Formats: sequence, structure tokens, C-alpha cells
Amino acid sequence: MAKGKGGQSASSTGLLQPSLLQQGEPRRPKKESKEKLSVCSKLCYAVGGAPYQITGCALGFFLQIYLLDVAQLDPFYASIILFVGRAWDAITDPMVGFFITKTPWSRLGRLMPWIIFSTPFAVISYFLVWFVPDISSGQVMWYLLFYCMFQTLVTCFHVPYSALTMFISREQSERDSATAYRMTVEVLGTVLGTAIQGQIVGQVDTPCIQDSRLLGVTNSSVAMEEVNVTRDAGSLTDTRNAYMMAAGVIGGIYILCAIVLFLGVREKRDASELQSDEPISFFRGLKLVMKHGAYIKLIAGFLFTSLAFMLLEGNFALFCTYTLGFRNEFQNILLAIMLSATLSIPLWQWFLMRFGKKTAVYVGISSAIPFLIMVAVLESNLIVTYVVAIAAGISVAAAFLLPWSMLPDVIDNFNLQHPDSRGHEAIFFSFYVFFTKFASGVSLGISTLSLDFAGYKTRGCSQPEEVKFTLKMLVSAAPVGLILLGLLLFKLYPIDEDKRRENKKALQNLRELENSSDSDSTELASIV
Repeated sequence: MAKGKGGQSASSTGLLQPSLLQQGEPRRPKKESKEKLSVCSKLCYAVGGAPYQITGCALGFFLQIYLLDVAQLDPFYASIILFVGRAWDAITDPMVGFFITKTPWSRLGRLMPWIIFSTPFAVISYFLVWFVPDISSGQVMWYLLFYCMFQTLVTCFHVPYSALTMFISREQSERDSATAYRMTVEVLGTVLGTAIQGQIVGQVDTPCIQDSRLLGVTNSSVAMEEVNVTRDAGSLTDTRNAYMMAAGVIGGIYILCAIVLFLGVREKRDASELQSDEPISFFRGLKLVMKHGAYIKLIAGFLFTSLAFMLLEGNFALFCTYTLGFRNEFQNILLAIMLSATLSIPLWQWFLMRFGKKTAVYVGISSAIPFLIMVAVLESNLIVTYVVAIAAGISVAAAFLLPWSMLPDVIDNFNLQHPDSRGHEAIFFSFYVFFTKFASGVSLGISTLSLDFAGYKTRGCSQPEEVKFTLKMLVSAAPVGLILLGLLLFKLYPIDEDKRRENKKALQNLRELENSSDSDSTELASIV
């Protein structure tokens, strides 16, 4: 009996003693272990960004000239397709962001199912964008339908992929490193998209009418029939087949990248979300996000700088073909820009780590201005054009890297100001893309309409001087003005390096308190 009592006492003491001993000691919050991402995980995450850039680059550089000279649509209808497609693309971003916030966590995560299930349908619709239907009427509706369908499906891929940045690691330095990997692969994706589309299409000659005077006659259909109709029809068929072949290759790469992303990356659910039982209100979150000053100032600045580079992207192929006269070289000039941008990404990553992200914005984006002026002012010279293209690519790299590197800083700042409102990452990313895409649609629509008003001639080997001057304005004067306006707005952006370090330290302390609270709860449960 006494032995039983003693055994019971000893057992109780042995069970409770560690906790009782710790009560007399000052409590130290558990330090959060740094979540180091492996190089393999970063690469797999980065590969997921390639499909959006490959398809976006092919569409951005080649869709306008494809609709005008291959599908042979009127410039007015081409402008409608480009504007409506980009505007619809912009609208789908917040829509997808809304549905993502309502998506429950599954075994695959909350974001990954969107990426996987949208991929096959996106590839099919992308291929049909580059297919010329054999119908006498309804071509405008064909391109409008499949262009909008592809934009919707690629949004279902890209918005969750962009938000995935916040769920691969809780360490800011690891997210920045993964973002640098991502930007490098995305710029490589633009190189790949330019190379595949440009080199395959460049192997065939798009037929054109040599005598520009024939384009001005009243009965244009009769004039076109008089200019080697049989040879032109065969060459046009080869051109259309080349565009479809390029679309097939890009579609295969799209699927391969989605598989690599799925197999190599796992979402990490935030501890604060695990503790929250209340569903996230999208509209309440949207209201909070749109009242966050740092976010509004960031997207306002990048809205104009992104618009400048989108204007350049959308009109550069026509500019090289008709203003500079490099019909057979423009795909190689585009490739030089993208290769230069790819090689410059590590330089800008080092620069922003050394001098800060805000300084990198001013230096990187403003460096494009002199080269944009040079390409418009100097006489047409192939060597000078290549030099300018390589120099401009360095600035393009900064425009690629910096927005996606600075958005996580804004989200961290928001989380500090609203610690009880989490899970709004998709709203931040989707509405940033929404504003840039909508502005891009407006710019492309206006630029194509400007070419129509200037007298653009479909299938012409040369264009009137008014068209050449309009193209020069669209790739030089307009982008320079937009860049200057965007840089002025960046003066208002409040998160400099000191503020960023302060936010990082505050977040670290907040997470240590959360971990300490979790460990206290676990310890109490084990005692009971």
C-alpha cells in the first residue's frame, strides 16, 4: 500500500516535474527556424512562371502583325480583338482572385488545383488563336472568342502561381531568392517564346504587295489578284502553318512546365490561417487592400512603366518591319533584347540587395530612356539597332524583376497593419495584374486604331510615311513619357530599405510570439 502510494507519487512527480521546473525560469519564445528552400525547389517554382511569359511574349510581339498580315483582318477589327481580349484578361484577374479566396484547402493545397486543371484547356485555346478558320465570315468572332478564352484560362494559371510566392516560405529572404530564380526563368521564357515564334515563323516569307501604288486603287480586291495570286496563296499557307507549328511547340512546353511545378513545389499553409476558423471575406479584404497606401502607390508607379514597355512590345515588330526596314531581321532583334534581359537579371538582383529596391527602380527603368530616343532619332542602321536592343534589354530586366520583388514587401507591411486579416495574397497579385493588363488593352487598342487612321495597308511591303511616323511615336515618345510619369509616382512609395528591415524584424517577432503561443498550448495539453 505504502509502496503503491510512493509509486503513484513518483509517477506524478515524474510526469509534472519538467513543466513545474520551467515555471521558475524566464520564458524564452522559441526562435523560428529559418525555412531554407532547396535549389531544386526554387528551380521547380521558377519553371512554373515560364508558360505565362512564353505565351504572353508570343502574343505580345506577334499577334498584332499576325492579325493584320496573316489573318488579313482590317486594322479596326484587329484593334477591337486586341482591346477586348486584354480588357477581358484584366477583368478575369480579380474574378479568379475572388474564387481563389473562396477555395478550401485540399490535399494538393488551395492554389495548385487551379494551376493543374486549367493547363490542358489553356493549351487548346492557345493553339486555336493561331489557326486561320476557313470561313468567309465570322473570323473576328473566332479570334475574339478563343483569345478571351485563352486569357481566362491562363489567368487561372498565373494568379494562383503569383500568389504561391507567399506560400513557399515564410522567410522574406527565401521569397526574394525564389523570386530572382523566377524572374530569371521568366525572362528565359520570353527568350524562348521569341526564339520559337520568331525563328519558326521567320523561316517562311509572309507575302506582301511590292507596288504600294496598287494598294491605293479603289478596287483593292482586283489589284491584289493581279499580283502573283498563286504564289502568294501558297506562301500565305506556309506562313499560317508556321504559326500553328510554333503554337504546338509552345503548348507542349506549357504542359511540361506545369508538371514540373506540380511535382517540385508544395504549398505551406500559414500558421495564422490554421488558427482562424472564420472564412475570409473577399469584399472586406478588397476594401482593406485598396485602402493600403503603399499598395496603391506601388501599382500606380508600375502601371505607367509597365504600360511603356507594353507599348514597345506590341508595336516593335511593325516598327522593325516598316519603319526601320528590317523585315527579315526583327525576330533576331527581339531575341537580342530578351537575351540581354536574361543575362542582366543577376545584375539587378545584386543591385537591389546592395542599394535597395527603390534605387534599383530609378536606375534600372530610367536607363531605357536614352536608348528609346536613339532608336527613333538615328538613321536606320542594323548594327546600331542591335547595340540599342542589347542596351535596352538591360532595362527590360529591371522592369521584369522589380514589381514582383516589391509586392511581397507591400503584403508584409499590410499584414503588420492588419494582423487579424490574412489570406488576401491573391487579391494583391490579381489586382496588380488587373490594372496593368487593362491599361495594356487600352494602349494596344489605341495604337492599332492610330495605325488605321494613319493609313496602314494590310499586306503592304511598305507603308505610308504617316504610318512610319506613328510607329516611331508608339515605340519612342509615348514610352518615354510614360516612364517619366511612373518614376515621378515612385517618389511617393513609402517602403524604403529602412522600412523594409523594420517590417521584417516586426514580422519575425510576431511569428515568434505565435510560435510561443502554440508551444504553450501544446505543453498545457500534454500536462492535462
